[in-house]
Amino acid sequence: MERGERNLWQRRYWEHWIRDERDFATHCDYIHYNPVRHGLCEKPQNWKYPSLHRFIAEGIYPPNWCQEESPIIPHDIWDKM
Repeated sequence: MERGERNLWQRRYWEHWIRDERDFATHCDYIHYNPVRHGLCEKPQNWKYPSLHRFIAEGIYPPNWCQEESPIIPHDIWDKM
């Protein structure tokens, strides 16, 4: 392994405890919007892998979620503890 890392988690990954429902929602938004942010698709619904499709089917997100504007995600989302 590169860098001699033998743990499950690489250096750039760390744990984060979900503190409440708002924190959970913010992290879900971050995860679902990430493929768009990284230029892998134009809208979240075009990415075939996320749980977004289940969230839409269950009525948690509207079918047009983030098609016109990106979600508000704090820049320090992972630093808040």
